[in-house]
Amino acid sequence: MSKSEGYLRMIEILILTTLKLLPYQDRAVRSLARFTWNCWARQTGKSFTFGLRRLRAAIRRRRTQVILSAGQRQSREVMLKVRQHCRALRIHCDISETSFYGDKGIRQLEITLPNGVRIIGLPANPLTARGYTGDIFLDEFAMHRDDEGIWSALFPALMRGNGELDVASTPRGRRNTFYKLQSSEPFTCETLTLEEAVANGLDIDMAATRAGIGDELAWRQEYCCEFADEATAFLTLELIERCCDDTLSTSVNWPAIERQRAEIYVGIDLARKHDFTVIWVWERVGTDLLTRGVAHFQNATFEEQEDFIARLLSCRTILRCAVDASGIGMQFAERLMNRFGADRVEAVQFSSALKTRLAGRLRVAAERGQLRIPRDDDIVRDWHSIERIISSGSHVRFDADRSARGHADRFWAAALGVHAAGDPAEPLDYVTTGALRFASSGAP
Repeated sequence: MSKSEGYLRMIEILILTTLKLLPYQDRAVRSLARFTWNCWARQTGKSFTFGLRRLRAAIRRRRTQVILSAGQRQSREVMLKVRQHCRALRIHCDISETSFYGDKGIRQLEITLPNGVRIIGLPANPLTARGYTGDIFLDEFAMHRDDEGIWSALFPALMRGNGELDVASTPRGRRNTFYKLQSSEPFTCETLTLEEAVANGLDIDMAATRAGIGDELAWRQEYCCEFADEATAFLTLELIERCCDDTLSTSVNWPAIERQRAEIYVGIDLARKHDFTVIWVWERVGTDLLTRGVAHFQNATFEEQEDFIARLLSCRTILRCAVDASGIGMQFAERLMNRFGADRVEAVQFSSALKTRLAGRLRVAAERGQLRIPRDDDIVRDWHSIERIISSGSHVRFDADRSARGHADRFWAAALGVHAAGDPAEPLDYVTTGALRFASSGAP
């Protein structure tokens, strides 16, 4: 047995004795398949398992390993798991972080092993996919932006040196490359539902998880690995994904809101007990609307909610605020109007016709690429839950399932904020008023 074979054998023993993998994880780590397609439910350990598989391949194949994740935060998380594997297996490694591609702000995390092989973690886009040759792990590939461009850029690189490819994700609709790849000839495919993972020893309370998610469509897609049909969704996951911006956060960005000459608009969807009060803060930058915060309250008193909103509206940069004045919201909206002025606070009473206008305006802005929102599961779930239903009498209504996480409150708060922002004012080049007339007392 050579020295390298002995080292690999030692690593195999440590994996078996130290990490204590579940059967489906062990099977994935040891698979000899060159191309694998893995549709795994959430919370089943995708990043943990395939991060370990790529580490094992780096030692076994002495080949660069590239991990492409949906965003910067996800890339950092999976690379931290790889580093934890190195520590558990007593593998010395050096980790470094660099920035490249100029002002695009792409951060690269790199782990170097004792044999000189690198494991590189990157947020996915066609530039990063094109820049490397090696084995590749596409982490949560259904969530990647420009997944078609990424696929076109990386697949030729795999043809050199018999590159390996692992594609793993939870489903996210059918309009993406991940869904299409399951019928691709080279791939070994495996689907793992949460029920199957629990049967294999995963320690998780399925009943509590299902009750917690409270959304049948989300449960079927994220835990039962069903590719949900988006035909009835008012906003497709693909469209919502195009609006997501990893640089934005749901936390209220007070410095941005209070910045001199900022143009801030607010939408408030009001609730008291069953749903959430959601306050969505937009900033207009050119023709775009950037999210500067998404605050939510549940079971909070009106006094607590009003105190927060009052602090917000005290900022002079907030030009207009649209408040849901339906039902219990009417008195609340009137108090805000009396306190801050009807020119800044608009009371909006929901009706079928008005909901159609509000939802339509948000969708048009999204389709034009004018909305930028945080990448947040609750926001995506709320926006995607809206269904446009046409009754037998040709009446249009918008509906969403009520769950423990709300009743599309984040969608309607965002739509109210877009309504408050209106359309950006066009610059005035000149105004013609006709010839000036003068009298002895001056211009009339």
